[in-house]
Amino acid sequence: MNKNEIIELLKQIKYPGFSRDIVSFGLIKEIQIENQNLIIQIQLTTGNPDHQTKLESEIKDVIQKNIASINELKIEFIGTASPEKKVENMQAAKPENLSGVKNIIAIASGKGGVGKSTIAINIAAELSKNYKVGILDLDIYGPSLPMVAGINETPKITAEKKLIPIEKYNMKFMSFGFVSGNDAPTIWRGPLVSRMTQQFFDDVNWGELDFLILDLPPGTGDIQLTLVQKIALTGAIIVTTPQDLAVLDVKKGADMFKKVNTPLLGIIENMSHFECPHCHKPSEIFKGKGGESESKRLDIPLLGSVPLSPELVKSADSGDIFVLNNIDSVITNEFEKMTKQIITNSILS
Repeated sequence: MNKNEIIELLKQIKYPGFSRDIVSFGLIKEIQIENQNLIIQIQLTTGNPDHQTKLESEIKDVIQKNIASINELKIEFIGTASPEKKVENMQAAKPENLSGVKNIIAIASGKGGVGKSTIAINIAAELSKNYKVGILDLDIYGPSLPMVAGINETPKITAEKKLIPIEKYNMKFMSFGFVSGNDAPTIWRGPLVSRMTQQFFDDVNWGELDFLILDLPPGTGDIQLTLVQKIALTGAIIVTTPQDLAVLDVKKGADMFKKVNTPLLGIIENMSHFECPHCHKPSEIFKGKGGESESKRLDIPLLGSVPLSPELVKSADSGDIFVLNNIDSVITNEFEKMTKQIITNSILS
């Protein structure tokens, strides 16, 4: 039994109501091992006593199941700011508007692999047909904008040390992948992630925009919390796939935005079905009605359903934005329908 082994086990414990584990939240204060006795100190201040009881039970369960040699396990809770407290503080904070940007819309998802970045760039491109649009990729750990936009450049810097977004397709682009190199491994802790997120807003010269589309990383972590604290969002759009497993994580993300009073503009269901190119009959690859059920639960519109399409996947991999190159496609029509609803719910209407 050693500390690294204990930490790996504790990574299995999620903080109640969040998708992140208690280790990545920084709640583990100290681990003491002596004569097969184990003491774990947890930093926690919460107004919900059930959360402390739940955490204590889950920690004991995972430790005792995996370490048979342990004699005594003691869990101590000490006071500090909990994830809940962070959300409460953000509710009290006053987010600021970005100068020159009329609407800021976050595209979010509860889990990875739902095609959020593909949805985000096609929404942005559809809006760009009539408006001034920027898109900011805030996924510091796995930026995808360089690939889906077909951009392999480094942004220039002004004399005032401001980053100049890269312009292409009549849009402005910024991504951590442009700065770090998309293949560079990134291992940063929460405070550094929050600082980098803030820099993307403070140190980028966006100019005048009607819409800034934010492609968020999946989950409800430091980037999302920093975002809703610092920036006055017009609203958020949640991307999901039909199956129930995806919707479980979507609920956490949607509920986080509601807690911090960020308007939810709607749900987009991606990979809703696959249409056979030969017989043109739809097949439900992912069983379920996730987008519809979640829109009803949240009482927000289901903006649209995007089918699973090899052409759409190919366009994302090659950097050729689908809606700009397939004008008469059913998928392009669906994106057009969705952006009309987004415009209706924006301050431009």
